[in-house]
Amino acid sequence: MRYQAHETAIVDEGAEIGAGTRIWHWVHVCGGAQIGEGCSLGQGVFVGGRVAIGDGVKIQNNVSVYDGVTLEDEVFCGPHMVFTNVYNPRSAVPRKDELRLTHVRRGATLGANCTIVCGTTIGEYAFIGAGAVVNRDVPPYALMVGVPARQIGWMSRYGEQLDLPLDGEGEARCPGTGEQYRLTQGSVVFQG
Repeated sequence: MRYQAHETAIVDEGAEIGAGTRIWHWVHVCGGAQIGEGCSLGQGVFVGGRVAIGDGVKIQNNVSVYDGVTLEDEVFCGPHMVFTNVYNPRSAVPRKDELRLTHVRRGATLGANCTIVCGTTIGEYAFIGAGAVVNRDVPPYALMVGVPARQIGWMSRYGEQLDLPLDGEGEARCPGTGEQYRLTQGSVVFQG
């Protein structure tokens, strides 16, 4: 099965798009972009030519995924969230050779209207709250909110908050699935 694109979408030659991916109204995918299988690109999405998107990624309306961004499998990008790729842009100063890479690990959620400042890595299954501004790396499973974003808790793979302290030691079960998680030395590990 091939991908599906709305008649208003522009998919440039040289873009690689996996089977079952759906591309909605007024999307532009640049040549060179790599998009996996079973993805959804909502209305008004832009994907740069030096972007890698894994399988099962959902990008909601009006998100621009600029050059230098990598989204691993099953990442969720909420409506109107923002990626940057140059740290100190100026209109009159060309800086296309100064891109800072952004990497969003498997299963992470980027809430509506949040901003991910370039050069950061978002850990697997991290959860960035709506409107947060992330300007530093985020650990796996971390729940981040605010401007600038600060950690207020931990999240399960299922998207439920875990009853764990921010640091120290502890164990918790996901309220939605019963899966077990362990906090050790400031890191959460999925136990199954």
